[in-house]
Amino acid sequence: MSDKAIITCAITGVLTDPVQHHVPVTPEQLAAEARRAYDAGASVVHVHFRQQTPGKGHLPSWDPGVAKACVDAMRAACPGLIINQTTGVVGPDYQGPLDCLRATRPEMAACNAGSLNYLKVRSNGTWAWPPMLFDNQPAKVKDFLDVMVETGTLPEFECFDVGIVRCVRMYVETGMYRGLPEYNFVMGVESGMPADPDLLPILLKLKIDGAPWQATVIGRSEIWPVHRRTAELGGHLRSGLEDTFYLPDGTKVTSNAPLIEQLATYAREAGREVASPNQARQMLGLAAA
Repeated sequence: MSDKAIITCAITGVLTDPVQHHVPVTPEQLAAEARRAYDAGASVVHVHFRQQTPGKGHLPSWDPGVAKACVDAMRAACPGLIINQTTGVVGPDYQGPLDCLRATRPEMAACNAGSLNYLKVRSNGTWAWPPMLFDNQPAKVKDFLDVMVETGTLPEFECFDVGIVRCVRMYVETGMYRGLPEYNFVMGVESGMPADPDLLPILLKLKIDGAPWQATVIGRSEIWPVHRRTAELGGHLRSGLEDTFYLPDGTKVTSNAPLIEQLATYAREAGREVASPNQARQMLGLAAA
C-alpha cells in the first residue's frame, strides 16, 4: 500500500449551471475555489473550462485564451498546484481540446481511453437526454497522446467500464503509450461501471502491475464507501463539485473544500498521509514547480 494519497479536486464539471449550484466559472472564481481545495489537502485540480459570457457559464469552452487565463489564475493562487485538464469531447472535431493543451501545457490531462454509450433514464421511463455515444476510438486516443507528449503532459487514462481498463494495457503493448499508465476508474455514470466498492479488486487485477490508480465516483451517498475502500487499497482519491454535492451524512456542500476534507479523513483513517503538491509531483514523475 502506498503510504501517501494524492487528492484531486474535480473543481467545476462539464454542464452544471452556476445559477443553480455554487460551481466556479471565471478565472477569479476558479482561483478562489482551487485555493480552498488546496488548503483542504488537494494537490491536483481537474478542470473544465466554461464560456465566460454572462448567462453562458453552464456551457463548455475550448477557447485557448479562456483555458490559459483559468490555469494561470489557479497556479498563481496555489503554488505547486498540479493542473489536470479535461479533453473530453464528443464527435470527430476535437481540435479545441488539442489547442487548449498546447496553450496551457498542463502537468496532467484526462485521456478518455474508450467509447461509452452515454445514457440515463428518468424515473418515468424516458431518456434524460437523447442517447449518445461518447466516442473515443483508438485513433482519437492516439491523437491526444501524441499532443500530450509534445506538451510534456501526463495522461490520466479515464476508464468508464471494465473493457476500457483492459484497453489501456493494449495501448502500452502496441507502443501507443510508453511508460506506466495512470488509471482513473470512473464509477457511477449510469451506463458505465456502478459505484460499487466490490468492483475495485477486479479492476486492480486488470490494470498493469505497479501502475498508479485512482477512483472517480459520481453520485450521492453511494460514492463514499468506494472512496473509503479506495483509500484502504492504496488508490489515490478524487472528489469535487463535478462529481457530487453531498457529504456522507447527506449535507449539501457549497464548496469543494468539505469534499476534499472528507477524502483526507478517509486517507488518514486508512493509515496514509495526504501527499503535498511537491510529494505528488515526485510520485507522478512530474517536474518540480
